[in-house]
Amino acid sequence: LIWVFCLIYFAYFKFGLRDFILTCSFSSLIRQNIFLVLRDSHGLVQVVIPQDESAASVKKILCEAPMESVVQVSGTVISRPPGQENPKMPTGDIEIKVKTAQLLNSCKKLPFEIKDFVKKTEALRLQYRYLDLRSFQMQYNLRLRSQMVMKMRDYLCNLHGFVDVETPTLFKRTPGGAKEFVIPSREPGRFYSLPQSPQQFKQLLMVGGLDRYFQVARCYRDEGSRPDRQPEFTQVLSYVHLSLTGSAGFLQEALGTAQGTVKAMCVPDGAKFLTRKDIEHIRKFAADHFNQEVLPVFPKANRNWNSPVAKLIVEERGSGFMRRMQAQEGDVLLLTAGEHPRACSLLGQLRLECADLLEARGVVLRDPARFSFLWVVDFPLFLPKEGHPGELESAHHPFTAPHPSDIHLLSAEPEKVRSQHYDLVLNGSEIGGGSIRIHDARLQRHILETVLKEDVTLLSHLLQALDYGAPPHGGIALGLDRLMCLVTGAPSIRDVIAFPKSFRGHDLMSNAPDFIPPEELKPYHIQVAWPTDSEAEKSSMNDPRHPES
Repeated sequence: LIWVFCLIYFAYFKFGLRDFILTCSFSSLIRQNIFLVLRDSHGLVQVVIPQDESAASVKKILCEAPMESVVQVSGTVISRPPGQENPKMPTGDIEIKVKTAQLLNSCKKLPFEIKDFVKKTEALRLQYRYLDLRSFQMQYNLRLRSQMVMKMRDYLCNLHGFVDVETPTLFKRTPGGAKEFVIPSREPGRFYSLPQSPQQFKQLLMVGGLDRYFQVARCYRDEGSRPDRQPEFTQVLSYVHLSLTGSAGFLQEALGTAQGTVKAMCVPDGAKFLTRKDIEHIRKFAADHFNQEVLPVFPKANRNWNSPVAKLIVEERGSGFMRRMQAQEGDVLLLTAGEHPRACSLLGQLRLECADLLEARGVVLRDPARFSFLWVVDFPLFLPKEGHPGELESAHHPFTAPHPSDIHLLSAEPEKVRSQHYDLVLNGSEIGGGSIRIHDARLQRHILETVLKEDVTLLSHLLQALDYGAPPHGGIALGLDRLMCLVTGAPSIRDVIAFPKSFRGHDLMSNAPDFIPPEELKPYHIQVAWPTDSEAEKSSMNDPRHPES
C-alpha cells in the first residue's frame, strides 16, 4: 500500500527564487497576522500574508484558520529582507509571498501543542497518537527507522544473497518460551496462536533448502506489564546453513556462599553524588522489580564500615572483599544475595539505574555518540523450573543446540549443559539474541520428551521435517524497536513505534482490547466466564496495577 498526503517540497529544496510554488501543509505558527509558518514532513517555511485590500479573502483564510489546520497556498519564492533571515531554519533565508490560499481542513482545539519542547504525559500522547506523530522528533525517529530497515535489506539481500520470506501470523501453540496470544477459530475447541517469533518457520525454511533466510517479522508475546516490552514488536531475523564453532569466554567474579550467590557492584564516588533518597530508590527498585534485598556499604579508611552488612563480614574477608571490588573511601558498594541468575540480573539493572542517577548529577559516564557492543555466550541450556523443584525448563527455547563438549551430560547432569545461545548487547542493553539450532530429530525428541517433559505431538511437524535431512543451521534476531531506541536516544521504545501499546498493553487511542458482544462470539463456540469477586481480588494482588504510562 502506498498512501500520499501531498507532494510537498519547500522552495529552499526544490525551487529557485521567483519560482511559483504550490504547497499543502499544516499551519504551525502565526505572528502579527503577517507571517504564517507552515510545516510538513520536510520542515518549516514562512509565508507572508498579503495585507492589501484586494487580497482580503486570502488574509481572512490564513489568519482565521486554527493552528494545525491543513492549508494550501500558492505564491512566489522571495528572499527575506536583510536582517530578517533565520539561521535556525533550513529555509530561513527565503519566504513565500502568497497569492492564493485555501483551507483544506480545519483543526479543532488541540489537546496539546505540537511542539517538542512542550511537555505532555505519555498517556495523553498515546491517546492522540496521530497528533503526536506530527512532532519533529517522532518524524525523525520513524524516518530513521525506515532508513535503517532499508539498509539492512540492502546489505542482507543484495550484498549477501539472503532471501526475504514472509511467515504466517496464525500458527499453533508452541511449548516452552514466552506465553502466546490465543486466537479462536470457527472450529469448536480449536485455536490459533500468534507466534512469539518465527521460531519453527526459520528451521523449516532451512530444511527446505533456503540457505540464507531474512525477515522483518512481527512477534507477539503475552508477557503482561513490563516497561521495556510491547505485546507486539518487530525483530530482524537472519538464519543460515552453517558450520561454525568457537565462542568467546568471559571471566565472572563472584563471592559465593553455600546458600547461593552474593554479588556486588561498586559506585565510584557514590557517597558524593548519591543521596539517602537515591539509596532508598535503589532498594525499592530491587524489591519491586526483582523481589530482592540490596544492602548499601560505605567503605571507610579505618575499616569502620557504615552498613548493616558489616556484622556479617569478618575483618579478613572484608579487606579481601574490598581489594576484589577495588573500592575506596567515598565509594558506595551495593550487595545482593540469592539465586545466581536473579542476583546478576538485578545488579545489571542497578548499574544502569546508578548511571542514570549520576548523570542527572552532572557526572559524565556514557558518551551517547559511542556504540559499545559485546557478545554474551555460554548460557546454560536448562534452568530450574520456577515453582517446580526438580524440573527443568529451557533457558532460551527448546530448539537451542547443546554445546558439543557437554552433550555427554544430557542424560546424567542436564543442568550442567551449556547452550549454543548468544546475546548481542549494545551500551548495556540486549538488542538481539540467537542460537545454533538442533538439526537432529533424535536429539530434539530426547530434549523435549526426556528432559523437558513436553508433549512432542505439538511439534510432530518439526520433528518429521528434521528427519528429512536438515542441515546444521543457526542465526540471530535483532530487536528492532530496542535498537532504534538506542540509536535515537529515545527514553522509551514507545517513541520509536508508530502506534505502541501502553505499559499495561492497552491501545489508549482506540481503547483496545475491547469487549465483543456474545452474538459475535457465538461462531467461535466460546463464551466469557467472568471472574468471581475473590478471583478478581486474587488476580489484582498477583498483578499490581501500574499507571498507564
